[in-house]
Amino acid sequence: MSASGGGRPSGSEAPAEGAAGPRSADLRHLAGLFLRLGATAFGGPAAHIAMMEDEVVRRRGWLGRDEFLDLVGATNLIPGPNSTELAIHIGYRRAGWPGLLVAGACFILPAAAIVWALAWVYSAYGHLPAMEGVLYGVKPVVIAVVVQALWRLGTSALKNRGLAVAGIAAAVLNLAGVHELYLIFGMGLAVAAARRVAAPGGTGAALVLLPPPWLALALGSAQPFQLSTLFLVFVKIGAVLFGSGYVLLAFLRSELVVRLGWLTEAQLLDAVAVGQVTPGPVFTTATFVGYLVGGHAGAAAATAGIFLPAFVFVAASGPLVPRLRRSATAGAFLDGVNVGSLALMAVVTWQLGRSALVDPLTVALAALGAVLLLRFRLNSSWLVLAGACLGWLARPSP
Repeated sequence: MSASGGGRPSGSEAPAEGAAGPRSADLRHLAGLFLRLGATAFGGPAAHIAMMEDEVVRRRGWLGRDEFLDLVGATNLIPGPNSTELAIHIGYRRAGWPGLLVAGACFILPAAAIVWALAWVYSAYGHLPAMEGVLYGVKPVVIAVVVQALWRLGTSALKNRGLAVAGIAAAVLNLAGVHELYLIFGMGLAVAAARRVAAPGGTGAALVLLPPPWLALALGSAQPFQLSTLFLVFVKIGAVLFGSGYVLLAFLRSELVVRLGWLTEAQLLDAVAVGQVTPGPVFTTATFVGYLVGGHAGAAAATAGIFLPAFVFVAASGPLVPRLRRSATAGAFLDGVNVGSLALMAVVTWQLGRSALVDPLTVALAALGAVLLLRFRLNSSWLVLAGACLGWLARPSP
């Protein structure tokens, strides 16, 4: 029943304070595991969660299978990057508050460091033909990866005709200019209210859940760059983003391309491409974006901003998880949030596709990539690498 690393029985609660020896060993084991996963876990949140289950449940016995599944469910009830939040939950269950910080930081830092280095290379050499060729091949593959994620997530999120209609309405409203935060929370509230009215004896008035007003405010357009504004943009995104990390694209485009004018469409797609060829959390795309607009200080501010809410939400929601998961109203709200998130993903995929699919070869790469992902379940990292090689061959340096 003990963990292979000399730990406690699986399924235990967060450890009591004290016992410095066992706690120190637990922190070392957590740091080693999540540093390795942060440096090698390719494939997106679903792959990250599968790798964590293999390590934490099967190999080490730190958690029972049911307890692990409870934590996975808990991450779907709060905003932020699901696999990062799962790492934070595991750290807390294993070693209390220090474990929460160690597991989360160790999962984030290797990936952020890799993306940081690539951002420096991109800034220095991004306009050279060789780099342009690589990105030329990677961008259409990224579109295929996002389409695959939309298909996979849609089969789970669109559970009935009503949710499908809600998703179409959200996409239309987003194209009409409605703010992303209003759409996501509005869809959650609408679905929860409709389900409560439909329930026997329902009144539709039991759920009152709105984002803090400052989160819903646009920051204006075409502002001069400020580090504090950059930090707050990413805090806001990390605090409200439900669903897949790919929804991040919609928020980044809305805030940094459309409102603030700090990025171009092409730079945003390049940032997403870099996020696909690196391991660890998809949210480290923020590191790349931060470096592009603010150098080293911008990379640090963006990374800290987008991940900070995940630590806060896990720390606050842990004791509430059993009650939230049993709540029909909370489940309905989450269904609406997920549908709204998918709608945003679909809109931003169409918008970015116009920049990526520029000729017959890029269209063919995107189509082939979608078939390989959907039909043969090829690892997206290998596909992105193949796209980079094909792009480099199609547009070699002189």
